[in-house]
Amino acid sequence: MIIDSMKRTMADARATVFVAAVLLSVISGINGSSAPAASRCNFPAIYNFGDSNSDTGAISAAFWPIPPPYGVTYFRKPSGRHSDGRLIIDFIAERLRLPLLSSYLDSIGTDFRHGANFATAGSPIRRQNETIMDGVSPFSLDIQTSQFAQFKDRTTELHRHAARYCDTMTLPNPKEFSRALYTLDIGQNDLVVGFRKLTMPQIKAQIPDIINQFAAAVVNLYQKGSRAFWIHNTGPIGCLPGTRMYFRSKQPGLFDSHGCIRGHNAIALEFNRQLKARVALLRAHLRHASLVYVDIYSAKYHLISNAKVYGFDDPMKICCGHHKDNVHVWCGQRVRINGTEVVGTACSAPRTCISWDGVHYSEAANEWIATRILNGSYSDPPLPISNACS
Repeated sequence: MIIDSMKRTMADARATVFVAAVLLSVISGINGSSAPAASRCNFPAIYNFGDSNSDTGAISAAFWPIPPPYGVTYFRKPSGRHSDGRLIIDFIAERLRLPLLSSYLDSIGTDFRHGANFATAGSPIRRQNETIMDGVSPFSLDIQTSQFAQFKDRTTELHRHAARYCDTMTLPNPKEFSRALYTLDIGQNDLVVGFRKLTMPQIKAQIPDIINQFAAAVVNLYQKGSRAFWIHNTGPIGCLPGTRMYFRSKQPGLFDSHGCIRGHNAIALEFNRQLKARVALLRAHLRHASLVYVDIYSAKYHLISNAKVYGFDDPMKICCGHHKDNVHVWCGQRVRINGTEVVGTACSAPRTCISWDGVHYSEAANEWIATRILNGSYSDPPLPISNACS
């Protein structure tokens, strides 16, 4: 089966010479142990890489704190998350019976014993020629993996020279890095930046390079000893109410039957198709790794297209913010318009909304999605997250 898989994937015309060379060098240069048998993995830690969909405090630590009413539902105050409460990564940690992840960039009172979160709001896979003022984080995926490498090396060095203090440290045991779960949820910002600047054919032409850089990051983590990967594809970007409100054209076919922008979702689906193919290629070559591809797009789109069946309001409703008469005040912001202060407040029932602020999901929606994906229903191979090391 392994030989047949390698033949199929090596014949894949989408595989580039660059990534193939990197992969081959990894195979020849790394001696790893065999993958664990199918069983509960008992992950001791989670290391997450991503954007605002899984940022648990990095953007607040690095730049400006996220204001209220963010965090109002669960934490009762801003927690550095772009939601009224918990994110999917929080529900992942809870399912694995681990503490919620602290951001790597947050140095105050953090405990990294059971992992660290390198995700930052606005982060792309590949570096963009934009700044945080444009909504793009400087912490692209390659920077995040470099931060992890430094974290791992410095933690290992500290344990080597201060072993007698290990029990009281807020750092992980170096032996547990290879047994941890590595989650990735990133790519949405690469496409969003493209929508602002490029035509659809131009965006599509850039996807292979974005996927190449994603694959290189996974290889980099593998070289550092990472073995169990849980990889989310990108969601239905065309269904984000914050994106949709700027498209008022009556052009036939612009929106689908659920109010989503067809062209944006088509690009997201193409990105996901190429990502899934590359994960299969990585799986064939990184022989000691377990790579689970998770179809977040399908889970989110199913919720959006069946919102009322599951007890939610109109999926295009935005809970937090002021969006009336072409006046857009985003969640938590205060703007003076014609002498009157307009505040982006929260709705009275966040749990009935899929969209929290027009771009990010509510805690209720995140919980619904997490419940569906963590049992393996949307995974390839169909493994629950507790068996993602298999």
